[in-house]
Amino acid sequence: MKMPTLISAFILAASLLCGSCTEDGPITNPRQTTTSNKEKGKGFARGADVSWITQMESEGYKFFTPGTDRKEMECMQLLHDYCGVNSIRLRVWVNPTDGWNNIDDVVLKARRAEKLGLRTMIDFHFSDTWADPGHQEMPKAWKALSFEELKKAMATHVTEVLTALKNVNVTPEWVQIGNETTPGMMLPAGDVVNNPVQLTQLNNSGYEAVKAVFPTALVIVHLDGGNDQWRYDRMFDVLEKNGGKYDMIGMSLYPYWAEQQGQAGGWMKVADDCITNINHLKQKYNKPVMICEIGMPYNQPEACKQLISKMMEAPVEGIFYWEPQAANGYNDGYNLGCFDNNAPTTALDPFKFQTK
Repeated sequence: MKMPTLISAFILAASLLCGSCTEDGPITNPRQTTTSNKEKGKGFARGADVSWITQMESEGYKFFTPGTDRKEMECMQLLHDYCGVNSIRLRVWVNPTDGWNNIDDVVLKARRAEKLGLRTMIDFHFSDTWADPGHQEMPKAWKALSFEELKKAMATHVTEVLTALKNVNVTPEWVQIGNETTPGMMLPAGDVVNNPVQLTQLNNSGYEAVKAVFPTALVIVHLDGGNDQWRYDRMFDVLEKNGGKYDMIGMSLYPYWAEQQGQAGGWMKVADDCITNINHLKQKYNKPVMICEIGMPYNQPEACKQLISKMMEAPVEGIFYWEPQAANGYNDGYNLGCFDNNAPTTALDPFKFQTK
């Protein structure tokens, strides 16, 4: 169902042009029924990262209510109305080749979330593409910069994105400085092992840029492998030693990937280890913890439901499911969404009955 890059880029450009005057854009399937911003909730964040949504819409994907009486519905509204989602997470890339996740695409999606009364997390990757433990590549336009110039470019990028959101009355509640920065960010400049002082300075440049635009936004440092205490101690010891600034610890939790990497004991053991780590981190660093990403195979909704229920009982500020609307095999093989036949499974049911 994917369209050629040129066509997708054209549709993105058209959507962003329209998005300057509306929250939807011409490719929203279908338009949201809400016509004015709703009041946002508070408390536990029941979240979803839906950064793929505009790209998926451009490729012809549509989304439907669960059950036999299927009704087409815009995806964010579907997640809110049928899955209990109250928060949306959006990734930001610097100069992406196809345009998706750039500043205009992010603003368009954030306006749609705002109109529904959804709280927002902004996830800066500081890359032109995916940033994760195996890929923390500096944006192409920044590679020739000196370190001082790199810090300024990073801060300017944060300022531009957040100011664009502020200009359309979107106020993020949380902002990530880096995505799964377990090895550091923008390598080799911010390598956690070889350049820990520079890593801290980069982190602080981002932190200060966030606070200059949104003083009350909570700044998150986010790592993968929430079940692995060692990697968290390494990163946050480095930040504490060098004067790192952050408000919250973010983690990813994917039992499937942990098992693929040799973790024994099944998803329950991975979850138990993660909860142990959460308690350890809160005591050691005196910071709240957020599960910024979670996921299970789309064809295991019951296990996923149990996992989310279990993690909701942990001392965390919220949980964000990563790309729940992703079709099985989307983006060359991602299978950890929680929709089947373009409708939600029961995986997110704990969000609907949350009492925390």
